[in-house]
This record gives sequence, structure tokens and C-alpha cells, in this order.
Amino acid sequence: MKRLRIIGTGSCLPDRVVANCEVAGPLGISTEQIERLTGIRERRWVVDGQATSDLAIGAGRQALEAAGCEASSVDAIILSTTSPDMAFPSTACFVQRGLGCRGVGAFDVSASCSGFLYGLSMADAMVRSGQATTCLVVAAEVKSRFLDPADEATAVLFGDGAGAVVVRGEDDQGSNGRGLLGVRLHADGSKHDLIRVPAGGSRRPASAETVANHEHVLRMQGASLFRIAVRRVEQVVQEILKEFGVRIEEVGQVVLHQANGRILSRVAERLGVPPERLTSVIARYGNTSSASLPIALDAAVRGGTITAGDLVLLGSFGGGLTWATGLMRW
Repeated sequence: MKRLRIIGTGSCLPDRVVANCEVAGPLGISTEQIERLTGIRERRWVVDGQATSDLAIGAGRQALEAAGCEASSVDAIILSTTSPDMAFPSTACFVQRGLGCRGVGAFDVSASCSGFLYGLSMADAMVRSGQATTCLVVAAEVKSRFLDPADEATAVLFGDGAGAVVVRGEDDQGSNGRGLLGVRLHADGSKHDLIRVPAGGSRRPASAETVANHEHVLRMQGASLFRIAVRRVEQVVQEILKEFGVRIEEVGQVVLHQANGRILSRVAERLGVPPERLTSVIARYGNTSSASLPIALDAAVRGGTITAGDLVLLGSFGGGLTWATGLMRW
């Protein structure tokens, strides 16, 4: 039996830095208020001509370099995004072309902010079934193109970026071996209206009316999402820890979706996780949707807060609603 192990991480952030003062102006609020409510000081946005696949290719290249792998060794590309280059073909196919991984399977996953863990689960299944040995899992988002600058609920939160991991199947060494112990996925479609882009799909195709009504931008019911996110993430973290017989004190680093600084703090407080064991990049990058978890993971690895042998707990929550957890030994 094979166990999935992350052998390289990477990330790619646009050069353009957008400070709170830039997004605060149209809203008539202070920069201090934004930081107090969200924990965000700045975020990165793409410039004209940049697309999701450009960021994904950059993160993928960095992950391959960290893994010491050639693009030709990749057997599959799984890309999470809710802001694709276009409706079709998949953004993963653009990434395949850009990296030169010719002939291998490439497809997109749409699970909002939980998409990276959904993609990691798919890579795990492909490796365990023998379909692949080495996979590139990428999450990339360009949320700045879907924001209403006059909407306080979303305009201050979201940034652009991409994170990636190279994963490889290795012989299972038991509970103390390095690699992915498990990923658990969840969803609740009855609450899909809490965060969405209302138009642009087959239900409400683009028209002069939908454009005039600003229906092609992100809409979110922040207060409801906040309450559900804290409760769900705490619950599923406790469940996966219990399943694998791990105490929270044994976890070396907790890496969660960087949705909001207050959500990170609240979840950590309820789980009993001290600040030094909670990875946070929200202040610098904002909420980059599904890309936020692998970006944070890459920052923790490169910053030395995750080292070989550490137990690492992953968690995410997003639109759909979707949420997921993962546990691995680094």
C-alpha cells in the first residue's frame, strides 16, 4: 500500500501590493477598522494581462524545484480554482502546457476554499489505486476580478495567489511513517447561497441585465459564514484527531484556510492551539480562497516552522458549503 507524501511546496503571489488604504477609500472606512475586523494589512492583486494559470504555473514550477523533480515526472495535474482562465477548457490544461507536462491527465476541481484538500484527496486516491505515482496539486485564484469595490463584506478580504505541492506515493511505513494519514471531505449544499457569484453560469447566463445588476461579483453573508466556519472547523478537527488517536498537543503545526484573522484566532482558541503552532499569512496576503492553505503551508515549510517528523493538521472551509481536514506526518 502506498502513502502520499508531499515532497515539494511552492507559491506564487502577484507583485502588486494592495494596502488597506486602497480598498478603504470607496467604502468610507478606516484602514485600522479593516485590520481589526479581518487581520489583513495588505493583499496581492494581479495586473492587466495576468490570469489564474500564470500564478498556477509559477507555484507549480517552484514546487517542482523544491521537490527536485522534472516536469516530465508528473503523472497528473489537479488544479483547484473558482476563478478559472475561462469556462473551458480547464485551467489545469493551461498549466500542463505551461509546465511542459505533455500527455498527462489534467483537470480542475471546484470546491471553493476547500478545493486544495479536495484535490489532495483525489491525488491520494490516484496514487493508492495505482493510476499515478507523482502528482502536482495546485490551488490558484484571481479573486480581485470578481470584487465589488463598494461591497464591504468582500472588497477588503480577498487577494490573488497560488500555492502548489508535489506529492509522491511511497511505501506505507505505518503510523509513524511520513506522509498523509488521511483527508476527510464534507459539504452542505443547502447553504450554497451564503457565498456565491450569482450570474455567469447556465442558470443565469451573462446578459446586459446581469451586468447592470452587478451579478458577476462575489456576494457573501459574512456573519452567518463566520459562525458556521468556526463551529464546523472545530468539529471536524476534533473528529480527525480522535480518528487517528492524536492529541492537539502532539500537532507540530496547524495550517488552516486563511479566511479571516478573527476566524483563525477563534478556532485556535477553541482548540487550544498557541499562536506559535498556528500558521498565519492573512496579514500579508488576505483571503486567497483555495490557494490560501497551500500558500500558508509553503510559508511554514520555507520558514522552518514545519520540519521532518512533525504532525501537521490541515483544515479549510468555504462556499458550497464545503469543509475539509487533513492530517499528515511531515
